Order: sequence, then C-alpha cells, then structure tokens
Amino acid sequence: METKIKIETDTITLGQFLKLADLIQSGGMAKWFLSEYTVLVNGEQEQRRGRKLAEGDLLEIIGVGSFLVIR
Repeated sequence: METKIKIETDTITLGQFLKLADLIQSGGMAKWFLSEYTVLVNGEQEQRRGRKLAEGDLLEIIGVGSFLVIR
C-alpha cells in the first residue's frame, strides 16, 4: 500500500517531495538521498532531484516504501 502525499501546486520537484514526505530534513540532503536509495518514478529509476512530479505520479523507494502524489 502506498502513502499518499498531497501537494498544493501543479508540480513539485523530487527534492521538495522528499522533504514534504519527511524522508529528508532539508532540500540539501536530496542529492545524498538519491545516491543512497533507489528511487523509481512511475517505474523508471530517477536520480535528478529537480525532476518534476505531478498528481498521479507513483514513487517507489526501495527499502522505504511507495508514495502517490495527490492534489
């Protein structure tokens, strides 16, 4: 089962999302997080913290969980 994370804008960057989901403490930790964990966005591996996410995107973080972007 995935955790639903509500965003207030049309899109959000992956780095901002990680902070919103309480997976990192600050935006500066995003690069480190993406180097330590395998992050899949809609089934494709992603390592760019600036990747834009929108409603309906599904993130799977291996060893952490699944997250669905909702608006």
